[in-house]
Amino acid sequence: MKTTRVQAGIGRRTVLIAAVIALLAGLVGVAPAAALAHSAGRTDYQLTILHNNDAETTLLASTSVDGPYAGIAYFTALMDKLAAKALASGRDPGVKKGVIKLSSGDNYLAGAQFNASLAKGVPFYDSIGMNAVGYDAIGIGNHDFDFGPDTFADFIAGFSSRTPFVSANLDVSGEPRLAALAAAHRIVPSVVVREGGELIGIVGATTPTLPTISSPRNVIATSVAPAVQREVNRLTRRGINKIVLISHLQSVADDTALLAGLHGVDVAISGGGSELLANPADALAPGDTSASVYGPYPLTATDATGRSIPVITTEGDYKYIGELVVNFDRRGNVVSLGSASGAKRVVGFGADGVRADRFVTRKVIKPVTAYVAALAANVLATSDVPLNGLRGQTVAGTENVAVAGIRTAETNLGDLAADAVLWEAQQRAAAYGVDMPTVGLQNGGGIRNASVIPAGSITELDTFNIFAFANFIAVKEDMTASQLKAVLETSVSAVGNGRYAQWSGVSFTYDVAAQARVIDPTNCAVSNPGSRVSGVTVGGVPIFDAAGVDVSPAGWTVDVATIAFTFGGGDCYAFGPGGFTTVGATYQQALAHYLVAGLGGHITAAAYPVGGNGRFTLK
Repeated sequence: MKTTRVQAGIGRRTVLIAAVIALLAGLVGVAPAAALAHSAGRTDYQLTILHNNDAETTLLASTSVDGPYAGIAYFTALMDKLAAKALASGRDPGVKKGVIKLSSGDNYLAGAQFNASLAKGVPFYDSIGMNAVGYDAIGIGNHDFDFGPDTFADFIAGFSSRTPFVSANLDVSGEPRLAALAAAHRIVPSVVVREGGELIGIVGATTPTLPTISSPRNVIATSVAPAVQREVNRLTRRGINKIVLISHLQSVADDTALLAGLHGVDVAISGGGSELLANPADALAPGDTSASVYGPYPLTATDATGRSIPVITTEGDYKYIGELVVNFDRRGNVVSLGSASGAKRVVGFGADGVRADRFVTRKVIKPVTAYVAALAANVLATSDVPLNGLRGQTVAGTENVAVAGIRTAETNLGDLAADAVLWEAQQRAAAYGVDMPTVGLQNGGGIRNASVIPAGSITELDTFNIFAFANFIAVKEDMTASQLKAVLETSVSAVGNGRYAQWSGVSFTYDVAAQARVIDPTNCAVSNPGSRVSGVTVGGVPIFDAAGVDVSPAGWTVDVATIAFTFGGGDCYAFGPGGFTTVGATYQQALAHYLVAGLGGHITAAAYPVGGNGRFTLK
């Protein structure tokens, strides 16, 4: 199936699903498919939308007791199968048919598999695989900027096709390479494709919190709703009467809220939340159960004119392809949704299984597998204890910790991570002309393995899984007590959030019942400084007493080490006036160096007990 691109805009759980529908009905306006009809007319055109989101460089397949599943080689094969089936199905000669393939962003993610691409160079393995999928348009997510704008430009340059990357609210003019891609219509606010004799408009959008959760440098994320509506209006004036929104706003709830202020959108595809939408008849991927299902496929939202709009998304990691069959009348009104609509699992076994795509297997899977195997074979250390890198869980509606993890409490892996950051900065401080830091921190969002690593061998692959991003170690000198207090308050302002930090060289107590630091995530404006933190000591010296009063010695300052992402305002951290100095090592390299040279290849239970060693405690 070949789609013709016409013009680019120049300027993007419960056990039973029935119970889920009942719970969500008031929130997202879940309605039966018939309620989505905007016309009682006959079907003139049937559009099948095949989509995914949050693939995040999960290129290699996983293995279950039944066989392989997920991975881009199986994903590509299933995408081709579903597209061919959609065009061949039905015998009504009066109904035109079309198929489009869309991604809603977070197309790659740091880690061992993506590092294989960085080691190889352009074209990246993700680019090769996604090019083989044959997307008609690709949304832009926050993780697509984790390595900065130049790496994103390299990713796009690796496509042999001219696949457009779509976002209406991103201004890339401040980045020369991305600006050149925009001038070449490779990065666009919207695109129109001709498929099955009809024109379909595709508009993109990206989360406005981009600057605080990724590294876009001079890329500006503007307000979403006005930018999207402008593109929808522009397309409508051109006579385009079938419009799909592909957005990466972080959850389907965000899309639902957005649609309430829009008109003219026919289908919304969400990205960033990886919610599993599925219907009772949909087979689920290994490891998923009915309790994993967020809601039915599709959800619905009400737009500004009162129309019901289908909202769809998929669980990420190439585990599913969403298939939405939309029937339109000759005026572009939605008549109904096809019965084939639902989540299609990506598996290599069973009646719905496919064989892995040969081209993708040869060009992507084999070299990435070999690269990862080499990392896994390189043992850097042994650990006497399991290392807790779980994200952690909080009790619904509170910040009280239910399950300890790196975003909810001190853990031994968190201690290890913060120690590695501080140790590496100390080793390099003299060479870079900065003071020797004595405090280190690592934001929980930068610790990515999301698992407990068993006691035993710790490999180079583990260091990439733990510290997955392109974050560089940096030092900020001469922070005052009040500036340190502000950073500490930020670190515990949203328990369960990625800004929750792990610490080295400092101890303190915090109280989640006390006032949290209030930070606007869109612009990092602070409306309340917070008063959760007390009992702060640095190097045995009291800095704030049990009442949170500054008792630091006169003229006291401290030198702090963390990653450049955090110093640069990531997760809305603010360290006071003045700059910071990077010291020539990524945090993954810092962890590898610390394991080998700092710890002599041995992680002991005495140094890193299972529950952490009491550096900071919840009152």
